Amino acid sequence: MDENKTTEEVKNESVEAQSKETAPVAAEAVEAQAQVAESERPAPATKAEVLERLKEIAREGGNIRRPDLEALKQAYYRYHSAEVVAAREEFVKNGGAAEDFKPAPDADEETFKAEYNLIRELRAKSAAEEEAEKQENLKRKQAIIEEIKTAAASPEEADKNYEKVKQLQAEWKEIKQVPAENATELWKTYQLYCEQFYDQLHLNYEARQYDFKKNLEAKLHLCEAAEKLAEESDVISAFHQLQQYHQEFREIGPVDKEHREDVWNRFKEASTIVNKRHQDHFTALKEKEEENLKLKTALCEKVEAIDVDNVKSNADWDKLTKSVLEVQAEWRTIGFTPKKDNTQIFERFRAACDRFFQRKAEHFKTQREQFSANIEVKNKLAEAAEALKESTDWAATANKLIALQKQWKESGPVPHKVSEAIWKRFNEACNYFFDKKNEATGDQRREEEANLETKNSIIAELTNLLTETGDDLLQKVRDLQARWNETGHVPFRKKEEIYQQYRAICDKLYDQLHVSARRRNVDNFRRKVSEKVGNELDRERARLQAAFEAKKAEIQNYETNLSFFSAKSSSGNSLVADIEKKVARLKEDLTEISEKIKAIRQQAKAEAKKDEEAKED
Repeated sequence: MDENKTTEEVKNESVEAQSKETAPVAAEAVEAQAQVAESERPAPATKAEVLERLKEIAREGGNIRRPDLEALKQAYYRYHSAEVVAAREEFVKNGGAAEDFKPAPDADEETFKAEYNLIRELRAKSAAEEEAEKQENLKRKQAIIEEIKTAAASPEEADKNYEKVKQLQAEWKEIKQVPAENATELWKTYQLYCEQFYDQLHLNYEARQYDFKKNLEAKLHLCEAAEKLAEESDVISAFHQLQQYHQEFREIGPVDKEHREDVWNRFKEASTIVNKRHQDHFTALKEKEEENLKLKTALCEKVEAIDVDNVKSNADWDKLTKSVLEVQAEWRTIGFTPKKDNTQIFERFRAACDRFFQRKAEHFKTQREQFSANIEVKNKLAEAAEALKESTDWAATANKLIALQKQWKESGPVPHKVSEAIWKRFNEACNYFFDKKNEATGDQRREEEANLETKNSIIAELTNLLTETGDDLLQKVRDLQARWNETGHVPFRKKEEIYQQYRAICDKLYDQLHVSARRRNVDNFRRKVSEKVGNELDRERARLQAAFEAKKAEIQNYETNLSFFSAKSSSGNSLVADIEKKVARLKEDLTEISEKIKAIRQQAKAEAKKDEEAKED
């Protein structure tokens, strides 16, 4: 500053500096919340770390923000849920059924609740004490304002109380928080009377210039420190450091008018960079949480989409269980969602998984009950077979055992671990009887073996006929069938197998014969219809059309009956098969009639063409 300036000019510059520098700084200080968040610490990786952190917080007096305390609570129960899922997977891996799994009580939960509640009590107590302290600080700052107001009453009072006001200003800086609703108005009042004090102050130029220089050096130092924060890797830490710098900047006195605007703009520009990085950090964090919400919602929908009402087989349940466990593992790799959605999306996912495992448990419970009933039935059949195995009433006992074997086939499945043993018991009893029967009826057995060889030979001859053609093919088939009917019984164990082979080859031959016969019928009809004209063609077409409609109605009647028919026994199944064959043959008849009607139409067209040609001639 120019040495020729008057003391009045110095005072004016002092007032302007005090007013211009502190107002925006105070506004930013009110906006900032300089409190280190729990989220800046490394997140606990286990339940034990969560408990240790809670104990540490309790020892330090419960100094933690409420959102961070809730985050620790959520982390604890998330790790607890992960332990339960891992235990269930291990239980299933070791051969247990997922629906039988029961989680062990959480031994640490009581400790967690005790520490959590203690911290809440400490926070409540601390909040009350802090509020009381703010009220005391408010009263003291109001008293300081009154003393500065008194010192600013006149130039004489200002000069006389200069040192006292400096002490009051130092004390003001030492007093920390006041109630938020009073902070801004309190600061404005304080600033007003400080400015009034400097208006009244008559200091010599050298002393005032020294204050300006000292304040400038301090503020430039803060500018440099704020600029370095742009290189700080931890943007949250940088933001909180900046709030401290703003507090210090505000508490430093004014600088000379020449540097006032520049130093404030420099500090403000550095602050803008740090604040922008802080804002971008939380914007990115919010976007990541929204993306996590979308991913978790998709996983919820995937589990919810499982149609548990239509899962029937154990293999399907095992496949779906693997899929759900994979979804649960994927869920654990996704981070937090927005706080307002975090609990809701977790409850939705847990409900979907619980629904799946509950229905799976119900399925296996029903299956176990059915298995138990089937085991009881099969045990009774085995006991009945064992009671008959010593009988020498060969024919009657054989029929009884055959009936038991039929009942065995119709009885439901049993668990694999017992099926072999119970089947062995039943089969050995049956084999024991039939072996004794075979020993007692050796000649009959040899005769049955010879009959078996004969019937195998007949099947081979029938098979060879598949490649033959000719008018005598049907007679050859009938001759072989007659030989089959004349051949006696075969061994009981081979009876069903060889009959199925015989029936299959006969069906193929008759299908082949049937097609050939139909083809000959249509060809013969074409030759006959070519000799008919006029009314003869019309009558033949009317007859065939009536036959077509009759066959069509008969097919519809059979198909309608089949749609209401339910067959559970083997005889019922045979009846259904016979009806289906009749329907197939009727449809073939329908095709043959259609071809004959087509032949009549072609003949009619040919006759019409001849008539036209005759007229032209």
